[in-house]
Amino acid sequence: MKKHRGAKRVLIALGILLLALVLAVGGYVGYMQWQYYRIPDHTALEVQDPAAGALSAGTEYTALTYNIGFGAYGPDYSFFMDTGVMADGTPVQGKYGKAISKEAVLAHTNGALEVLQKQQADFMLLQEVDVKADRSYKVDQTELLRRGLAGYGSVFANNFHSAYLFYPFNDPHGAVDAGLLTFSRHEVAGAERRSYPVDDSFIVKFTDLDRCFAVLRVPVENGRELVLINSHMSAYDAGGTIRARQLELLNSVLSEEYAKGNYVIVGGDFNHALGETAPTAFESQQQFPAWVFQLTDSDLAEGFSIVTAQNETEVPTCRTADIPWQKGVNYTTVLDGFIVSANVKATAENLDTDFAYSDHNPVRLRFALEP
Repeated sequence: MKKHRGAKRVLIALGILLLALVLAVGGYVGYMQWQYYRIPDHTALEVQDPAAGALSAGTEYTALTYNIGFGAYGPDYSFFMDTGVMADGTPVQGKYGKAISKEAVLAHTNGALEVLQKQQADFMLLQEVDVKADRSYKVDQTELLRRGLAGYGSVFANNFHSAYLFYPFNDPHGAVDAGLLTFSRHEVAGAERRSYPVDDSFIVKFTDLDRCFAVLRVPVENGRELVLINSHMSAYDAGGTIRARQLELLNSVLSEEYAKGNYVIVGGDFNHALGETAPTAFESQQQFPAWVFQLTDSDLAEGFSIVTAQNETEVPTCRTADIPWQKGVNYTTVLDGFIVSANVKATAENLDTDFAYSDHNPVRLRFALEP
């Protein structure tokens, strides 16, 4: 009789534990759903510490795009959401949910800042910049970068604002507030945030970014505007359907602005291999990743083209993050760069940092606006 009573107590205890687990999971899912929101399209953006001075047609200017990877991606870093396959068929997956340490975040952010300070470009377009995030140990990268680039005006567009993500369980990604940060040494008359279409399915919407692009309007002395766009398109997009919708929106904006007679430059992390040769330009010991989709001039609105870097096949701009960085081992390609309208004459160069501070390399653009 006592034996039966003991078994009954065990079953009751297990039932209580199971119920507690169900309630905890249900409560957490409810918390994530309650915290989730999308920032409205056409949201006006503040220009902080605005600079003065319109652009002149015919004068050469410089721009730089750099995905700084929230200060996490040193050579030893791999990211839990990234998966791949080695050439021999061995599957691989990234390890970390957040940066290895606060010291690493500060070192990598300051390293990226030194690159920016050395270039002294007229415009700097940065992606994956954290304001306050567990993944970067609450380091405010926007403040650090703004202090280090005194004399520039800046515009921030939020594109990642998640509740606390308890995954991976051994190194939770945590809560994130991050986005696109654009610097300008010239007047910015106005700026707005445009919302890209995203995958809003139940689980993915909690783990992927609220993708967007920032549109800055820079006056030109001839009465036109330079429409400068800082863009970061989706990466975790099976089949490329979301990226196709995002490109459709971007192309519509490009066409509209060019039809007005404006100059248009788009810079950023396109999460597409840019141009004809980029997808297979570099040797590696990994299989071609399923997430890599190609973007060529034929995919763009009429009057627009990709500015192919002069060293496109020599210096990649992105490495896989499913394994730590080893030159010649990781798959690499060109995901970062610039698109310009036909009334902008431009050349580009991929800058080789050997992925010391991010899983991306920066790209520098030299351009002049046609009279």
